[in-house]
Amino acid sequence: MGRDESGTVARLLNHLNQRLAPAVARRSGRVVRLKGDGGLIEFASAVDALAAAIDFQQAMVEANRDEPVNKAIVFRAGLHLGDVIVDGDDIYGDDVNVAARLEAEAPAGGIVVSRTARDFVGERIRARFTDLGKLALKNIERPVPAYRVEWDAADWPTASQAVPKTPAVDLTLPDKPSIAVLPFQNMSADSEQAYFVDGLVEDITTALSRFSQFFVVARNSSLTYKGRAVDVRQVGRELGVRYVLEGSVRKTSNRLRITGQLVDTASGNHLWADRFDGALEDVFEFQDKVTTSVVSAIYPKMQQAEIARAQAKPTENLGAYDLYQRAVALMYEFSEKSHNRAVALLERAIAIDPRYSTAYGLMANLEHQRAMRNWSPFEEARTRSLTAAWKAVETGRDNPQALMQGGFIITRFGDRPDEGLAYLQRALELNPNSTSAMRSMGWALWRTCDHESSIRHFERGMQLGPVEPLVTSSYIGIAHPYFFTGRYEQALAWLAKAMPDRRHHIPTLLLHLACLAKVSRLADDLQQALTQLRSQMPDASIARALQMLGPARPADREHYAAALRLAGLPE
Repeated sequence: MGRDESGTVARLLNHLNQRLAPAVARRSGRVVRLKGDGGLIEFASAVDALAAAIDFQQAMVEANRDEPVNKAIVFRAGLHLGDVIVDGDDIYGDDVNVAARLEAEAPAGGIVVSRTARDFVGERIRARFTDLGKLALKNIERPVPAYRVEWDAADWPTASQAVPKTPAVDLTLPDKPSIAVLPFQNMSADSEQAYFVDGLVEDITTALSRFSQFFVVARNSSLTYKGRAVDVRQVGRELGVRYVLEGSVRKTSNRLRITGQLVDTASGNHLWADRFDGALEDVFEFQDKVTTSVVSAIYPKMQQAEIARAQAKPTENLGAYDLYQRAVALMYEFSEKSHNRAVALLERAIAIDPRYSTAYGLMANLEHQRAMRNWSPFEEARTRSLTAAWKAVETGRDNPQALMQGGFIITRFGDRPDEGLAYLQRALELNPNSTSAMRSMGWALWRTCDHESSIRHFERGMQLGPVEPLVTSSYIGIAHPYFFTGRYEQALAWLAKAMPDRRHHIPTLLLHLACLAKVSRLADDLQQALTQLRSQMPDASIARALQMLGPARPADREHYAAALRLAGLPE
């Protein structure tokens, strides 16, 4: 720095960007922060962390080979395994400090690891560990047993030297999103936890397999990677998958910590990551909870990635699947224009594949929205929605997505609501982790006047997908059985959560008006609610409201009509 400040900074940044960042990304690490000439990097796996450190040091050997001694930049690395305190995107804690102090003990171009990290890495990496004894580290109260890491350069070719492996068979990615669940790493010293780790992975694989939209690699194929440090890009090529789910399990005292991350094998980008903590005595209950949480979290992440992939393709090169994904994206915009464009895309998809059951299901949903939002004459939209719904359940007898969307519309618009319930039940049997199917069953049970069961299904749906894109529909949905069982304040509380996103949604505005009338709110509140409703539906009346909402039981219909009459809506 003293001889050439700007040149040194430029070379340092080049090393960090061109050598450190790729080494970290290849091993699924996360750069927490870079400051001055140091950096803090977090990994879910000690094996990946050490492999990334060796990769980087090897890359620096090559980078410095032709550099004059007075210009070569050499790094040290320290590695420790432990708990951290998370604050936003940053991490802190005593174990972070241990890693930083170990770095100072490393030789130039070398790596020092704690015994904790070395024990977890074991024999999984081609490297040797020289015992340094217990080191007294600055500001660390206890001595830390440590090891210097040594390796043979021939075992660690740099990215520019490595010869890419060609799989025996070129695996083509399937049309639908494809995923492999890799064996999770057992980072506990207790080898008896291996059964729990393997069981967790098997449960997640099975749960994902229930989504007919996914292509899930069989468990036996993924098992070939057990105990290996892998490059997710290589896994993607070898198994022919677009996404990889990987993770680790660690036992501390009577607690378990599970981490998971979803990676795009083409780019190496992390789409989702989370950690879960639970008590060891509730191990199987905890396993079920993690399985449900992981599956419900990664499904919308994969769908978002698939939508982005479809939108990036040129319009002249779109297949039925790409057209469907573009339609899904337009549905989430909740505007008349976007829905019309989505319907046009689905018509093209069905023309390509006349038995595309999921496309029929989405078509039924979009036509339902057209009817509910007054974007099309009600009876015309109802007929189109029902026609598409019957096509969905006929062509998708084992497709839970098609059965869910079709069954919901048959319950909602059909002359015999119970017929739709059977299709929804089949959808839930095929995929009990589907947030959408659970929510649709909630709507259907309300429609058939089983209000308490409706509430339970909406609650379960929100547990499965608390942040999924259509969670607002659950808020609106659960308000209905609360209203029809006379619990108006609870109904209003749920509607209040939905209103910011659904200010223009006519059924929501109608139910809000009915609730206000029942709890005897101020005349000003009722007048404001009436004005808001008429801005979206100038011909609002009790007859139109019953046509739109349509509870099946006469007593419920009269209950609803009486509340709207009390609010001042004309017959």
